[in-house]
Amino acid sequence: MSDYKLLIDGKMVPGDQTMPVLNPATEEVVAQCPRASKEQLDKAVAAAKAAYPAWAATPMEERRKLIIKMAEAIEANANELAHILTSEQGKPLADATGEVMGMAGFFRYLGSLDLPMRVVENSGDRKVEAYRRPLGVVGAIIPWNYPLLILAFKLPSALLAGNTLVVKPAPTTPLASLRFAELVKDILPKGVLNFIADANDLGDHMTKHPDIRKISFTGSTATGQKVMASASQTLKRITLELGGNDAGIVLDDVDPKKVAPGIFEGAFQNSGQVCLAIKRLYVHESVYDEICNELVAIAKNTVVDDGSKQGTKLGPLQNKMQYEKVKAFLDDARKNGNVIAGGAAMDRPGYFIEPTIVRDIKEGSKLVDEEQFGPVLPVIKYSDKDDVIRRANATTYGLGASVWSSDIKRAHEVATQIEAGTVWINKHLDMAPNIPFGGAKQSGIGTEFAEEGLAEFTQLQIINGPPAA
Repeated sequence: MSDYKLLIDGKMVPGDQTMPVLNPATEEVVAQCPRASKEQLDKAVAAAKAAYPAWAATPMEERRKLIIKMAEAIEANANELAHILTSEQGKPLADATGEVMGMAGFFRYLGSLDLPMRVVENSGDRKVEAYRRPLGVVGAIIPWNYPLLILAFKLPSALLAGNTLVVKPAPTTPLASLRFAELVKDILPKGVLNFIADANDLGDHMTKHPDIRKISFTGSTATGQKVMASASQTLKRITLELGGNDAGIVLDDVDPKKVAPGIFEGAFQNSGQVCLAIKRLYVHESVYDEICNELVAIAKNTVVDDGSKQGTKLGPLQNKMQYEKVKAFLDDARKNGNVIAGGAAMDRPGYFIEPTIVRDIKEGSKLVDEEQFGPVLPVIKYSDKDDVIRRANATTYGLGASVWSSDIKRAHEVATQIEAGTVWINKHLDMAPNIPFGGAKQSGIGTEFAEEGLAEFTQLQIINGPPAA
């Protein structure tokens, strides 16, 4: 077991206590992780606050160079990071490697952006300039499904804008993040970047902390509501990327054989543990049976195993709590629908659940109405286009959706009527750092990625003066 430490004020330090991190494929302890105390969190925030003035005054080009150096460190240590990630998160090693390289790609792209001054008005009466200034200390709270990639959604933009950070990874997946912290600690000035780890007991203190000026949080809607309430006490800026119950809508003109693989991938990637995976699939009655049959064939040929084994397509659920939640969804599926593939937890160590397809199920069932966040897909029949749009929108969530059709114009017409932050056509989960990302309704507040995401880590300042001579 490697020796993991927290990063506080430029030094790798032990936690006040330790806590075990399990491999979800075996339920065995991977490592003892340092667990920060409230006082250590305060030290991390104080270090970030002390480092902020000099970092904010550092020219953006210099900050950019250091972010690129961080990307190089990720790439140089990709194999090690991927193996750590698989051991604690459970995903197949190929997917973990893809996540690490994706992390580096986000660092490179987001680190290349700019925050130019904009002249709002330059007239005989006045010259008005708009600047984007950093906020101060940012608290980043990272979930367990994509620990490194979601870190990369936040960290480069926050640093490039001139902020300093305190990062809190999820208690069940802190190891790859702490190893990353160790790899980059000497690239940045001390205190600019700090990493703590907890047992889900420091989030409230972090979100209420008077010296943190922004919280960027990815996680469940229920926890996001708590974050928002806590942050409101000091009127922190917030970006919340929360849960989803994404609808996939399959129109009547598709070729089932062609679209089924993309639909399956969009629903089952990372064992369904993706905030914007397809969670409900609406299929026109004319192609319903064929789509169901194609999805069943794929599910039955999907290798579910330990992510460290070659050929594994889907790994386990990441933690016992989520495993138990998904088993409750399976109970609902058997009660309210017809399970045609999978439908059970696997009889072996680890948190494994068979990829499950459920047909003949409707709204009003737990599996359709709530976010399952696991490898269980309800397939719902519809007959009328306007009706399916209404049903797809009949949720408090609005993260993503997809429309599947051989007629792009028809698909686009449907897509514009879906209440979601992102709607894909003939694909799902296609994300890139140059494409803004955010949720509608209770799926989030704010935007990540691209220039819009960078601006979220800034305060707009207007300089309104006399016209230039």
